Amino acid sequence: MRIIVAIDIIGGKCVRLTRGDFDTKKVYSEDPLGIARQIEDNGITYLHLVDLDGAKNKKIENLKVLEKISGKTNLKIDFGGGLRSYDDVITILNAGARQVTAGSIAVTDPQLFLEWLKRLGQEKLILGADCIDRKVFTGGWLESSDIDIISFISEYRSKGIKYSICTDIKKDGMLQGPSTSLYKEILKTVNIKLIASGGISSMKDIDDVREAGCEGVIIGKAVYEGKLTLEEIGRQC
Repeated sequence: MRIIVAIDIIGGKCVRLTRGDFDTKKVYSEDPLGIARQIEDNGITYLHLVDLDGAKNKKIENLKVLEKISGKTNLKIDFGGGLRSYDDVITILNAGARQVTAGSIAVTDPQLFLEWLKRLGQEKLILGADCIDRKVFTGGWLESSDIDIISFISEYRSKGIKYSICTDIKKDGMLQGPSTSLYKEILKTVNIKLIASGGISSMKDIDDVREAGCEGVIIGKAVYEGKLTLEEIGRQC
């Protein structure tokens, strides 16, 4: 299972939110590149970089952060937040991202998302599938829908998507464990490379989602709050 560390960006700074609430913003570093270098120095390969400004404002806002990190580390980066056109996607890939994560556009404009999938291929595009009480949320988790999370992932798998990041928003930033039961349910129904996100706070949590069959796991707040060290995580990579 791939272990992926997250860096979330607001105003060029490394931050974390709780349950996606922008009013809970806590700044952990004004130097995202420095954090990225620490991640790489501990033997971790994968970085999940989120432009929270972009997700909220529906346009890419923190491109320079991506350019700095990709230019000065060898991390394999997936980038999400604010992607609204194919040109946006190409901009992000040209700036050094290995993959892009898109969720909102998959809800608001499915045909455009499928066009991206056709043009990019399975390895470049990740389906962002974020939910509260099994209902998909978009727009930086500020907009709700009536779409069931399992149906959402299953539909796009049938159209060729290979990877999906699934976040239970109620778990995000709470450090109280992931939605392992939801991941098990998804994987019983859908043959997809599922990446767990939200609530990871211990090595046991990592083991639990591995045993559930997840292809990857994203760790964020647990690192910044000292629940898990980069050294510990690096030993699992």
